[in-house]
Amino acid sequence: MNNILEVADLDVAYGKVQALSGVSLTVREGEIVSLLGNNGAGKSTTVATISGLVRAQRGTVTAFGRDITRATPWSIVEKGLIHVPEGRRIFSRLTVHENLLIGGYSIRDKALIDTRIRQVYDLLPRLADRRGQQGGTLSGGEQQMLAIGRAMIAGPQLLMLDEPTMGLAPLVVAQVMETITEINRAGASVLLIEQNARAALKVAHRGYVLDSGRVTLSGTAADLANDPQVVAAYLGK
Repeated sequence: MNNILEVADLDVAYGKVQALSGVSLTVREGEIVSLLGNNGAGKSTTVATISGLVRAQRGTVTAFGRDITRATPWSIVEKGLIHVPEGRRIFSRLTVHENLLIGGYSIRDKALIDTRIRQVYDLLPRLADRRGQQGGTLSGGEQQMLAIGRAMIAGPQLLMLDEPTMGLAPLVVAQVMETITEINRAGASVLLIEQNARAALKVAHRGYVLDSGRVTLSGTAADLANDPQVVAAYLGK
């Protein structure tokens, strides 16, 4: 499998606070890769740096064989790397359908946008039922689905999801993870940023554990799920 994303020796600081130190990871074509860690571990900083929202002090980010370390966020989106940020960040006063339309802001082909919206409604029929409803009136789980659906309109080759299950009930967490699996089956690779290690490792192929801005463990999802350090820190007995 070809590497879609390669992050090598990434250092990031906020003033005097070192957020990332030598972080390296890869995502291959067709994979779901999970980045695990507690609050403050550096997970969101990692994906924000990949997306061009935060600048690295050192290291490189390569997508599809091209260096994007200094690329603008919008050019990274155009390359097919789509970031769904923590907290969903939908437009609460716009309807579901209007939120989805915004996902296609960089696409000039209206027919393609319409096709992708139909595909999102097929994948997430609850959104279709609520297409005329304001985003802010949706449940937390529905808002997360809307954020994912909006990202799908851009046609991601790599979908980067930052804490998609945060604050959701266990049943909704399962629904979100099933949606991520279906998106992956349809052809998109996924970088899944998650505190919920148990849920993430059930759907991921491989994973990395981030602790205090450093990658401390990596391996297949099965290996990580059985690693005593991961069990003790994230999965419980």
